[in-house]
Amino acid sequence: MDADLLPLPQRLALNYAPVHLRASTAALFALDARLGELVAKANEPLLAQLRLAWWRDELSKAPADRAKGDPILDAIGETWAGEERALVRLVDGWEQLVGEAPLPMPAVESFANGRAGAFAALARLAGHPAAEERAQHAGRIWALADFAARVSNAEERRTALALAGAGGHRFPPLPRVLRPLAVLRGLADRSLSRGGAPLVARRRDILAALRLGMIGR
Repeated sequence: MDADLLPLPQRLALNYAPVHLRASTAALFALDARLGELVAKANEPLLAQLRLAWWRDELSKAPADRAKGDPILDAIGETWAGEERALVRLVDGWEQLVGEAPLPMPAVESFANGRAGAFAALARLAGHPAAEERAQHAGRIWALADFAARVSNAEERRTALALAGAGGHRFPPLPRVLRPLAVLRGLADRSLSRGGAPLVARRRDILAALRLGMIGR
């Protein structure tokens, strides 16, 4: 699994994963990116749903029964034992984006919740169940900011910004072991403050990611 193929925000964030959690963090980011590609590049909704269904089915199997040879699926089998249900919900969340624009608010919210739940599962894998709620909130804000930055439909962007604004209360900082999530949350906050701008579009965004990675804020 080549981390260099991840989107730039996730590559920057992954730099701050501790050694013992790097593989599981990379597997999550890679799966999320793969699912996004399936949704974005499928010419027909049915084709996207079929490909997402394959991932859902494989992740629902015991690791020994899964297909072999896909580097992301293999990495998940090695690092996500016991938390695959959260990854199935991540697949379900991405499936909410398969449809005609503008997507309704419940679909966008379900998508964000699927990503957020995977962040919460990473907190559990890291041995910090007390940080689940903080990780989940970080994942939700990142998901909505990323969605707002990528969509071309103005109504969908307004929906994402409204949902992000509705969950506005702040949480204490995430544990250092979850610093990659703090980086994505911080980049998301910056994006939302600019009306859904790309998470990393300028040199100062990269500098912000470096600061977030070093001190968490």
